[in-house]
Amino acid sequence: MSKKYSVLFVCIHNSARSQMAEAFLREIGGEYFTAASAGLEAGFLNLLVIQVMGEIGLDISVQSTDDIDNVIRRSEAFDYVITVCDAANAQRCPLVPGTMHRLHWGFADPAALSGTDKEKLAQVRVIRDQIRAQVAAFVQSFGIPVS
Repeated sequence: MSKKYSVLFVCIHNSARSQMAEAFLREIGGEYFTAASAGLEAGFLNLLVIQVMGEIGLDISVQSTDDIDNVIRRSEAFDYVITVCDAANAQRCPLVPGTMHRLHWGFADPAALSGTDKEKLAQVRVIRDQIRAQVAAFVQSFGIPVS
């Protein structure tokens, strides 16, 4: 594959799901893809997400959050815009000019989890692993082997 595909992941606050997807695409397919993320509104990085990503060697604590309007104002174009929030919020995502493909991958919102911190961490690990599996399948769909 000679072209590097650009991908923007979007969720509600760019605090959890989109950040994880961006980190996984950089890790798994960084040679073939550029990855960015944004939220419908910019928020703050989810501390549980930072922790569970750190458990597998991915430090996202230095990532900043961005909102989709800033991305559009910068006139960035993407081959793929992938929403990773629930379907209702995905419909709120504006069209990003220059986007070739728009996909939706729905994942549970780590900010909406209930229970003890230990229970929330366990649930965030499940979401993390689901996102990694989806990103890996996406990369493989381009004929790129994933280890």
